[in-house]
Amino acid sequence: MEDRWDKYYKTVCESISTNSKCYSRRIGSILVRDRSIIATGYNGPPRGIPHCGKERLEHDEFLRTHMFRTIEPRIDEDLERCPRRAMNFASGDGLMYCIAAHAEQNCVANAARMGVATLGSTLYMNDQIPCKVCLAVLINAGIKEIVVTRLNCYDPEGEYLANYSGIKIRDFEGRRMI
Repeated sequence: MEDRWDKYYKTVCESISTNSKCYSRRIGSILVRDRSIIATGYNGPPRGIPHCGKERLEHDEFLRTHMFRTIEPRIDEDLERCPRRAMNFASGDGLMYCIAAHAEQNCVANAARMGVATLGSTLYMNDQIPCKVCLAVLINAGIKEIVVTRLNCYDPEGEYLANYSGIKIRDFEGRRMI
């Protein structure tokens, strides 16, 4: 059963996720300490870098070369969708074409950018248990708990890290990762 704070934080994550320009997935995350939100993040490219679309295709020779080697060019259609999806990659595959940082990484980076300590905080996000790269960042940032919408792991290495990290992981309904 969700408590009122979890419900509130879930709503905040969902709201933050709407800032993402990602054509594949929109994810928001927050770091909370003592019931105060200390940082936010959503998935997307680094500050000042164009997200996927016309501007990126105009300037990213690597993507343009590989994308149109894989698919028949349909510029108008392909501009407004995830390049990896346009090249028929499944979720989590073809990441060499993705310039976005995950919501969790951006959340920790935003805290660091503002000089906010993350040690002992809780990460809330509107997605499943983070990938191995994000879990490594969260472990090293001293996050004590992760709250997600789904208790399934993104990848096998992430599951290993989740099991041995000591971070408590649960969903918004209070079910814990086993």
